[in-house]
Amino acid sequence: MRHNLAEKLVVSETVDEYLAAQEKKSLLRFLTCGSVDDGKSTLIGRLLSDAKQIFEDQLSALERDSRKHGTTGEDIDFALLVDGLEAEREQGITIDVAYRFFATSKRKFIVADTPGHEQYTRNMATGASTADLAIVLVDARQGVLRQTRRHSIIASLLGIRHIVLAVNKIDLVGFDRAVFERIVGEYSRFAQDLGFASVTAIPMSARYGDNVSRRSDETGWYSGPTLIEHLETVDIDEDASGRPFRFPVQYVNRPNLDFRGFAGTVASGAVARGDEIVVAKSGKASRVRRIVAHGGDLERAVEGQAVTLVLEDEVEVSRGNLLVSPATRPQVADQFAANIVWFDEKALLPGRSYILRTETDQASATVTELKYRLDINDFAHAAAKSLEMNEVGFCTISTQSPIAFDPFAENRATGAFILIDRLTNATVGAGMIRHGLRRADNIHWHSLDVTKQARAAAKQQKPTVLWFTGLSGSGKSTIANLLERKLHAGGRHTYLLDGDNIRHGLNRDLGFSEADRVENIRRVAEVARLMADAGLIVLVSFISPFRAERRVARELMSPGEFVEVFVDTPFEECARRDPKGLYARALNGEIKNFTGVDSPYEAPEKPEIHLATLGRTPEEMVDVLEGWLREREIADQHYDEGGGI
Repeated sequence: MRHNLAEKLVVSETVDEYLAAQEKKSLLRFLTCGSVDDGKSTLIGRLLSDAKQIFEDQLSALERDSRKHGTTGEDIDFALLVDGLEAEREQGITIDVAYRFFATSKRKFIVADTPGHEQYTRNMATGASTADLAIVLVDARQGVLRQTRRHSIIASLLGIRHIVLAVNKIDLVGFDRAVFERIVGEYSRFAQDLGFASVTAIPMSARYGDNVSRRSDETGWYSGPTLIEHLETVDIDEDASGRPFRFPVQYVNRPNLDFRGFAGTVASGAVARGDEIVVAKSGKASRVRRIVAHGGDLERAVEGQAVTLVLEDEVEVSRGNLLVSPATRPQVADQFAANIVWFDEKALLPGRSYILRTETDQASATVTELKYRLDINDFAHAAAKSLEMNEVGFCTISTQSPIAFDPFAENRATGAFILIDRLTNATVGAGMIRHGLRRADNIHWHSLDVTKQARAAAKQQKPTVLWFTGLSGSGKSTIANLLERKLHAGGRHTYLLDGDNIRHGLNRDLGFSEADRVENIRRVAEVARLMADAGLIVLVSFISPFRAERRVARELMSPGEFVEVFVDTPFEECARRDPKGLYARALNGEIKNFTGVDSPYEAPEKPEIHLATLGRTPEEMVDVLEGWLREREIADQHYDEGGGI
């Protein structure tokens, strides 16, 4: 029994020693990327095998799967270790990002295997977002391809500074040195302006292990490191040294009246007890009184540590703010320039509102201008009005409230964001902030003495925006015009913004593409907001086919001020009426992007007023509207400056 106890103690000590040794090792996150069939999954499988990370039962299963799904004849197909989805195995491709952990005697590694197909570029961007190094695989038979360039550009944009150019399948070209040097030269010329700190080229065969973990006898002309040797020794810590202290507040912890701490993870730099800090958005200063961690207080916390900071002063700090070093503060702005990788099947459109989310903060945001789309073949800047799925662009963004950030090139943790669709809550893009806009520093809200309430009181009415939406020919303008005439006759102060009339002046430069339609509504919504601020009852008659833009218009107004009026007339009836002859031309193909024909109309889901027009006259519709306004005391009572009727 004593003997068994001794054995257990020895095993326990061995495990503890092993875990302690692992804890001391540095961690390298890297990804494999490149074009289809360049051997990314095979390379990772080889790395796992050579690092003795495959158990015997896994190896047996892999041998069976190789006979069923493999593409390497009688040999083990190491790609199947990573291509775990049934669809991936059946198609012989990587679809999702697969993460694997392995370790050598010198370092720990987390590797992401990313898809090679162009339609999964967004998945590659996800894998690259946390990587320190990228292995760009190139099939020696194919050379540098379009997707090789695309992935390299995205790696550059996402802050990856170290590249391994893995010229794979070198065995299939007879280990030819000339082929290797030609590929290296072509890639070096392409990548010279991408800002990588290092590009290390290695000839290899992932299938047979040449220059992966062991030096190949077939490449005596190559004197560089094997892949494992390079991964074990590449210095990534220097990239993080000297970065300023950044602490995104994730949670305000106040369990009782005696404790108030700010929980989060140190994004960069370090902080010590007694250090002076500043709240990024407000500029309020304090000092760190305690650094609370699991297991007790610390004297110092560094990048990557999750802690709770207790300050000496009762300063206002909420989730989404940053605690920072006072000597090196981040930028705080509501306008900035950024690169965006677009993920969604629906194109990015300037003027459309999204939710912008940083590591802990979020705000409503609009892409105000798409400067250019990046041509991934030659890094050229191409003019564009929208970004399609998997495209990369450079744009300016405006947020509803200021956010604190660093340029992405200086700090990946505080310079990255995602864009979220307001309706579906899907992540539609990833962005990297380049810099704040100078014009944002020069523009400030000016306090005015005459308020909206004062202007409305002078007119004795409630400011309201009646937003008429419906197909062309549905009767929007006719109904809106009749209603305004009645309101005006009753002494109300009104203005009618009509779609056709606005296009003769303010929006005469816009066409009818989806991007132009979004900008059309954005401008009109801003004008309607100003008119409501003047105390008017504003009638807006626009097709406004997209729910997202109508929602943006609603959010510009004060609560209860926006009234969506759905003039619901079936397509067939609108086409029969065809007051301007547009349906006939659109159905004959003479007019492109016509709503209801070859451009969609997204009907309101919950409008405040739903006018079903079939069998009813415009005058009857106006009676319905007047009754609705009267019930809510908008158009028939006196409005006082205190906001009441």
